[in-house]
Amino acid sequence: MIPFPDASVPETDAFTRAYWDAAAAGRLLIRRCATCKRAHHYPREFCPHCWSEDVTWELASGRATLYTWSVVHRNDLPPFDARVPYTAAVVDLAEGPRMMTEVVGCGESELRVGMELRVEFRGVGEGLAVPVFRAT
Repeated sequence: MIPFPDASVPETDAFTRAYWDAAAAGRLLIRRCATCKRAHHYPREFCPHCWSEDVTWELASGRATLYTWSVVHRNDLPPFDARVPYTAAVVDLAEGPRMMTEVVGCGESELRVGMELRVEFRGVGEGLAVPVFRAT
């Protein structure tokens, strides 16, 4: 039988290794285009705004505001089934891009559009960590 992959562990490759290494060290990276000057996330080898390939890694401030969210009460996919309820969210990073993530340490009744958040990192094994956000 083929083992079921752990959906909470990101797949890394040569291009995204810098992103995941930074996350494991507690730093959030984004990409910035040298042509149009716009930042973007998720990491891509080209700018999604102007299609330039002249993009570089940049350290993000870790600040964000909550754009939207959904509290997940049921998820049968391990290991998420043990985490319910959890808050899947989209945040606006201070540098401009929107990012899909999770909000932690905040009750459902406390969530508000525009609330200020700060990045944290959740270890997921194998020397990897994923960014999550907490209210400031």
